[in-house]
Amino acid sequence: GRMKREGARLTRLVQQIIELSRLQGDALVEDPYEVDVAGLVVAAAERNAVDAEARAITVTTRCDDELYVLGDGEQLLQAVNNLVENAVAYSEDGTHVTVEATASGEEIRITVRDQGVGIPEPELERIFERFYRVDPARARSTGGTGLGLSIVKHVAASHAGYVEVWSEPGEGSSFSLVLPAAARTREHDESRARLQPAPTQEVRP
Repeated sequence: GRMKREGARLTRLVQQIIELSRLQGDALVEDPYEVDVAGLVVAAAERNAVDAEARAITVTTRCDDELYVLGDGEQLLQAVNNLVENAVAYSEDGTHVTVEATASGEEIRITVRDQGVGIPEPELERIFERFYRVDPARARSTGGTGLGLSIVKHVAASHAGYVEVWSEPGEGSSFSLVLPAAARTREHDESRARLQPAPTQEVRP
């Protein structure tokens, strides 16, 4: 059993190293196309459903309508999946993980929140370094490689975005992948704004 687990971990390590080599330099994605953000959120949650159910962790998703970004769908799914996978791995049994996507001006924010062990503030600056792990013992038990967050950071950069993180030991963590919204999303938001009734104004004599 240990040999199988270690074999799976090494296979994953090699795959992630290959992925990082492709993202080296943070060059913007060539030939980007429209990617449906709702599809990314649902797919990432489904990929981690078995592990979450085994530990009675509830994963819920929420996504605003008509959210699209320009980029590489496989890379973006890998990034969102890594965030959800970490949230499940570092959460206690019976807790809750949420994955939501919202539009904010010309940006789209994909946020993964957990009720896990949290990350001490001195560690926050290093968690995106390659092979860095806050809790090496736990990472080994979950098959972690220390490359997941590094991949997230490089995917964000290659899509002209960035990553935000909040964490409190004992309270949990929140990671947000922030990306420029595609024109289709901005047009939808503008149309919705035009359809909303004008605010009522009080007229005094």
